[in-house]
Amino acid sequence: MQKRLSDSVADDLMSMITIEKRFVPGDKLPNENELSEELNISRTTLREAIRILVTNGILEIRRGKGTYIIDDLDIKSLESLSFLTDAKINAKDLYEMRLIFEPEAAYYATTRASDAELKRILDYGKQIEEKIKRYEDRTDVEQKFHKSIVKATHNEFMEKLMPVIYQAIDKGVILSKKKELAIKDTINDHNMIMEFMLNRNPEGARSAMRIHILHAMRELGIE
Repeated sequence: MQKRLSDSVADDLMSMITIEKRFVPGDKLPNENELSEELNISRTTLREAIRILVTNGILEIRRGKGTYIIDDLDIKSLESLSFLTDAKINAKDLYEMRLIFEPEAAYYATTRASDAELKRILDYGKQIEEKIKRYEDRTDVEQKFHKSIVKATHNEFMEKLMPVIYQAIDKGVILSKKKELAIKDTINDHNMIMEFMLNRNPEGARSAMRIHILHAMRELGIE
């Protein structure tokens, strides 16, 4: 599933604000003709992209004056990637991101985690299994499990990527609620990850995390 052009343009405009710092809160955007020409898109597509950003509280249209970046926009919260990873990016993209990111996180966490951090990871893993068996919502504790692994890497940039991972975990939990095999795989895979981590086997933990994410992708039909 490809992103609509207007979604991509909305992301481009966001990059101008958060990455290039070309516009700051309170700034007026260039006029439609100028901006659509620069981005090589139609004015209709530009209007749709602007509408997306207005809906998300990034831009405001002031009648008779033009389009402005919201005055009190919190750029820092946008830089966390939380906006750029909203629901319009599909589950396949997010799971591919997990596949690149999480096996390495498991590897480094296994070698660097303190005993207390390792215990926390194992505790969350057990809580997930209990919640699955009781048919309770596990989204929150699943996030804590993965977040505690990333925290144990002692790499601050990995921690900053966590909002992206949350998106994929949320989608996976929602999609897997009716899939018994995916749930059974989750328990087995988590146990395998935890066993390798407990034995301080980083290569094993990396492989187990990779298998876990590949299982999830297969069972959720997003390979």
